[in-house]
Parts: sequence; structure tokens; C-alpha cells
Amino acid sequence: MADTTIDFEAVYRALPGMVALLTPDLVFADVNDAYVRGTGRSRASLLGRHVFDVFPESLNSPASSHSHHLRASLLRVLATGERDAMPLQRYDVESPENSGNWHEHYWSPVNSPVLGPDGRVRLIVHRVEEVTEFVRARGLDGDTAGRVLEAELYTRARELQELNNRLREAHAREREVALVLQKAMLPAHRQVGHRRAAVRYRPAVGALNVCGDWYDLVDLVGGHRVGVSVGDVVGHGLEAAGVMGQLRSALSAASRVADGPAQALNVLGRYANVVDGAESATVVTTFIDFDRHVITYSSAGHPPPVLVHGDGRVEFLDRATDPPLDARPEPQPRPQASTAFEPGATLALYTDGLIERRWEDIDVGLRRLAESLRHHRALDPEPLADTVLRELLPPGGATDDTALVVVRL
Repeated sequence: MADTTIDFEAVYRALPGMVALLTPDLVFADVNDAYVRGTGRSRASLLGRHVFDVFPESLNSPASSHSHHLRASLLRVLATGERDAMPLQRYDVESPENSGNWHEHYWSPVNSPVLGPDGRVRLIVHRVEEVTEFVRARGLDGDTAGRVLEAELYTRARELQELNNRLREAHAREREVALVLQKAMLPAHRQVGHRRAAVRYRPAVGALNVCGDWYDLVDLVGGHRVGVSVGDVVGHGLEAAGVMGQLRSALSAASRVADGPAQALNVLGRYANVVDGAESATVVTTFIDFDRHVITYSSAGHPPPVLVHGDGRVEFLDRATDPPLDARPEPQPRPQASTAFEPGATLALYTDGLIERRWEDIDVGLRRLAESLRHHRALDPEPLADTVLRELLPPGGATDDTALVVVRL
């Protein structure tokens, strides 16, 4: 049988297009042969050096000062973990033989992430198409049509980039309004009864709109009891933030008069039927009885809360899970379950932005969360919440909103 092993390093070296591998610090880790030929630099002069040290801006050519666009593209890849294609760029390159002698170049770059097992960006594939000759095409008779084409291409590329910048600014303003609205509708950081708690909300990085994640902490009537809930509305922007506010307020009110979390979700489900945009929203709510040392919970399609006992045993509260809100044509009673705890245990509720990654099974994220909570369970809720976010979220932030509530029982 023939050997089918593929030498991917040889394939990489032989790629016809210019390709460089950059570290998250934007340092050259490797380049293929086409990149060496296209840039006129040796591999030795590139490897281990920062990309903008090798290719600085031309101070004598204001029209070519576009390294900030390339830098912004690379940082977007690091923040989002997603591919970023750039419009046509003029980026003059200094001659390696004659310092101060700059050559006009036009590039069409595409930057793509290489993700590690933990979902973090390990490398950036920086692919460049050299289009200088195409832009400069004039014809052998010296016809000026080539110059017109050059100007037209460059002008259109710049117009497209300026339009994209204006769109980003407009969406950023909308996102800021949505964040302010969302912050106003979410409860402030505070103690849960007489117990210590920490809440964290991290909006998605790289997204142009805020999503609909939310949390709530309420004092319940009848003994020393509190209700802790976390939910997620499908969608983005001001509309999702508005739906989130309606559902949070409705559940907060229902929890104060309900016999248990299932009844509270029953009421919320009926309310969600008449709220546009509440379709497929998920929520989990827990009633914590500190006198009886019992947690009663119910979930409408939401990831399970995590209970970490004092001895390090991890328990997922997943025995009362039902479909998301408004998922059934006719509302049906929700299930609920209970579990006991000893003082000093830790309860964590969260949204899927903390555990879900497109490239891995959700169980991997759940195990990662459980291990982080177990390993750092001795920390107080505030530093514990910060530590969990630091260990689970990608370095530049997640591509989905993340809410986290940590309660010391």
C-alpha cells in the first residue's frame, strides 16, 4: 500500500501565494518561499521579528501610511478568532539594499486564525496577493489607460474602506446605546441576602451589537431564601436588550410570589408568548433556601448551573431541564428538582458564551468550567469570578456575550 502521509510543511513551502505565519505578538513564525520572493527578504531576516519592524510605514509617502489598517485587521482576528479580509491596500516597501529607497506596492491581504485545542488563537495565517503589476498596467505603447485604472482601483478601495469605517462607527454607537440600556435594566452588584455573591457581564468582542444575556438576584419571601436566575435572549441590538429587560422583570416579579422555580418559569413562559422576540429564549432559575440548605431549580433550555461542594465534588444541576421559552404551542408545567448543600459550597450560573466554542463539543466547555470552579473553590466569589473568566474566555474575549453569577452558599 502506498504511503499516503502528507508532508504539510513541504506543501506550505510550495504554496504559490505569499503566506506568512504570525504569532499572537505579530512576530514572524514562518514564511513560505513565495513570501520570500515577493517581499525580497530572506527567511532569516524575517523570522523572529515583528511584522511592523520589518515593514514599517513610509514616512515620505502619506498615501501609503496604512499599517494601522493591517494592525487593526490582525487584532480583530486575535479578538474574534475569525477570518478577516482586507480591501486593496497600498503599502510601500523599503528596499533591503538601499535604506530610504521605497517601492510602491499594492496588496490584497487576508488574515485567518489557527486555533489551539483550547480555542485560543495560536497563529495568524497572513496571506497576501501582490497586485502591483495589475494596478500599474499601462500597455506597451505607453497608453495612460493603466494609470487611470490604477487611480480608479485605488480610489474605489479607499472609498470602500472609508464606508466600512463609517458603518463600524454607526454600529458602535448603536452598541453603546444598547450596552447602556442593558446595564440600566440589570441589577447592580450587591449582596444576596447575607451571603457573598459576584456577578460579571462581558459583552462580545468584535461584535457590532450587544446581545440579550441577563441575570437576576432577588430576595424571596418566607424564610432566608433568595432566587438567582440567568437567561439568554436570541438576537442582537436594542431589540434583544428590550426583550431581555421584559423577561428579567417578569421573572423577578413571578419569583417573589411563586411556590417554586418551576411555577415561576410557567408564568414567564405564558408571558413570553405575547412578547415579540422572546422565541427560543432560555433561562434557568434557582431558589436557594439557606435555612434548609436546599437548592430547588428549573431550566428552560439553558446550560445547567454548577454546584461545587466543599470537598471538591462537582454537581451539574441538570435534572429539571425543559425546552426554551415559547417552544411549545401550548404551555405545559415545567419540571423542577432539588439538591442539598453544606455551607461553604459554591453555586455558579452562566450563559453559553462562557462554555461554547464553534470548534468543540459543549461537554468540553462544561468540563473546563467545572475544573476551574473546583480548582479555585477556596477563593471568595469576586476573585473566583474573575479567575473563571480569565481561564475560560479567549485572550481577546469571546464572540458571544457572557454572564456569570457566583454565589457562596
